[in-house]
Amino acid sequence: MIALLQRVTHASVTVDGATVGAIEAGLLVLLCAERGDSEREADALLSKLSAYRVFADEAGKMNRSVTDVAGGLLLVPQFTLAADTQSGTRPSFTPAATPVEGLRLFDYFVRQARSRHAKVETGQFGAHMQVSLTNDGPVTFWLQTKPQT
Repeated sequence: MIALLQRVTHASVTVDGATVGAIEAGLLVLLCAERGDSEREADALLSKLSAYRVFADEAGKMNRSVTDVAGGLLLVPQFTLAADTQSGTRPSFTPAATPVEGLRLFDYFVRQARSRHAKVETGQFGAHMQVSLTNDGPVTFWLQTKPQT
């Protein structure tokens, strides 16, 4: 699974003009399931991003996690993160999980996140979304878990 984390002071997602998810300070997480991913990869990715130290401590060093600062999580499904861009000028999405499997793993990830974290909002799987954010820093990280072989 892939997660693109962005530390934000505010982020929101709208679908058809209606806000479906919004947070104040925290992490906007663009999330993608790849072919072969399972709950194991989802759990590992959630554990890593929950503990990933991207927020400043008193000395200004990135030593605090979203959990430490009680920040929000805005989880947004984005299958395009799995795009194969190695050849041509049109991306291939064969590395992405099928829509059925992608939805299943996204929903699983959201349930697990809500069981561990106080403030979790989401985008809408399969919808045309508009994502607005104020990236704080800017601070952006790519996290990926690969299936065990």
